[in-house]
Amino acid sequence: MQQLLIQIRQFSTISNETEELLHNCFEQVVYPKNHQLVTEAAVCRHLYFVEKGALRGYYTLDGKEITHWFGFENDFVTSFHSFITQEPAVENIQLLEGSILWSISKDTLTSLFNNHPEIERIVRIAYEKYYIRLEERYVNAQFKTAAERYEQLLNDSPHILERVPLGQIASYLGISQETLSRIRSRL
Repeated sequence: MQQLLIQIRQFSTISNETEELLHNCFEQVVYPKNHQLVTEAAVCRHLYFVEKGALRGYYTLDGKEITHWFGFENDFVTSFHSFITQEPAVENIQLLEGSILWSISKDTLTSLFNNHPEIERIVRIAYEKYYIRLEERYVNAQFKTAAERYEQLLNDSPHILERVPLGQIASYLGISQETLSRIRSRL
């Protein structure tokens, strides 16, 4: 819980009362590697904070898994569209490692928003950070070559290469595993 509170304090100063509220509203959950945190067609009812572990968000298209994001320590993760709209998810979230997460339900979070504007501000900032990452990923996919995307991954997030299978990294970069191997051999 300490990591979660440290991360929240980076977004905004919080009162002792708010800290206590958050402490009482988040629940620690521990899951093994390969656990499906969210499955497509189910409604995502929780927002998670990753204390320890690694996750990926992926879609399934024609029987093929397409990874579109990774989450690691100190990230907030959920199927955002499903969580916000309470409609069925179109993505899956899988744990890549055994993980320790802190979970809060949509209903609890909404209640906190209604009664504590300070918490609404914190979550807005977390959503803004998520949106910025999403936009950066979109721009990279549109305007950078596969080699440039891989080099940026190396520079910005080298830990991904140590913790994620190459096939999932290739999918994340929008290339085949063979293309990724060729790019890696040239660098």
